Order: sequence, then C-alpha cells, then structure tokens
Amino acid sequence: MISDLDERIETLAQWMLEAKHLVIFIGAGISTGSGLADFRGPDGIWTRRAKGLAAEQSDFALAQPNAAHLAIADLQRLGKLGFLISQNVDNLHLKSGILPDLLAELHGNLTMLRCTRCEFVLDNFDDMTFCPLCEGKLVSSVVDFGQPLPQKAFSEAYWHSEQCDLFVAIGSSLVVTPAADMPAVASKSGAKLVIINQGETPLDRLADLRFEETIGEVFPQAVVRLMSLMQS
Repeated sequence: MISDLDERIETLAQWMLEAKHLVIFIGAGISTGSGLADFRGPDGIWTRRAKGLAAEQSDFALAQPNAAHLAIADLQRLGKLGFLISQNVDNLHLKSGILPDLLAELHGNLTMLRCTRCEFVLDNFDDMTFCPLCEGKLVSSVVDFGQPLPQKAFSEAYWHSEQCDLFVAIGSSLVVTPAADMPAVASKSGAKLVIINQGETPLDRLADLRFEETIGEVFPQAVVRLMSLMQS
C-alpha cells in the first residue's frame, strides 16, 4: 500500500526531475543527524533555554555529514543542484563535497575567516590577520546576532531564489531573517516551494508541498527516487 508520505516523496522526486533550477535552503535541523543540536526544534538550544533547561553542547570538529548532506551532494553529482543556501556554520556541506561556487553560507563558517574590506573568505589559519588580496583585516566569518550578512553571499542567495523554479527548505524554522526571506522570494517569483521541517514555520501557508516528518525519512529517499526516475 502506498502511504501519503510515499506519495509526497514521489511528488518531490518528480518535481526535482522536472526542475530547471533547483535551490536547496538549509537550516540547523539537517545537522541533528550528525550529532549537532538545532535551535528551535522540540529539543533545540533556544527551546531548552526558554524552558530553563541546559542546552546541549555540540562538538563541531568531530561532526561528519549525514545522509541528508550526502543526498544534496548527490544532487550536485547528478547535475540537478542549481544552488545551495545554508544558515549553518558547521562546515558539513563543504565536507560532503559541495563546490564552493554552488554554496552561500549566509551565517558564515566556523572554519573560515572573512576579510572585513573585500569579503574574501579563506581557511582559518592562526597566523593570518590580514587579507592576502587587499590587506583588509581578517575576522571570523561567523555572523553574530545583529551583524549584517555578508553581501556577496546574500546577493547570490537572493538572485538564485528569484531565478529558481523549485525551492526546497530543509530543517529551518524560517524565522531568522533576512535569510528566511528567501523561500518567500522564490514563491513570489513563481517557484514551487517545498518545506521539510518538524515544527511549524511562518511560511507553511505558501508551501506547495509540506513534510512534517524527519529529514532522514524524506530527503534521502526522495533523491534515491529521483535517481531511479533519471535512469528510466
């Protein structure tokens, strides 16, 4: 018997097959399968703090890409990934093999430094303090609350959101703006919007396809189904 979940996964796979420019948007929820805590999920950092509970400490250095990260890398290998927008700082997308040119890390990356003058990003070496391109000051690329997003990454993310015909938001509560504005930009521009998140989001009303199941139950299976469709 085909379940409702099976039907929705089939629909997502078919939409990915038909998409001319697929954009994936990622929040902290994708990395829970790698042992990292999310933020606003049922047991997330902010959720626990709001209840007066201790927040889980995550070891980013030991974390490895999980099946969902690898499924996105499969999309890249299949030539189906138009662009990847990430709110995460854990470096797991680059570890999974995503090409830097296909990735906008809107909130930075724990392993990277950014030039305050030209926004050049490079690996974090302890002895580097000035940009090799323009001699501007190098600082952590991670964006703290209240700080502006890196302009280059934001502009790329916005452009791809406007140009895509399918936008898939995965593991994000879609409340941290301006990053979370991207799904609405895509929907307004005519793209199909898919949201995969266990908690409610303020953009659920815009979603053409909605999954409240875990990411692991949905996205890797959808990519495997896409592979089957591409081979048939």
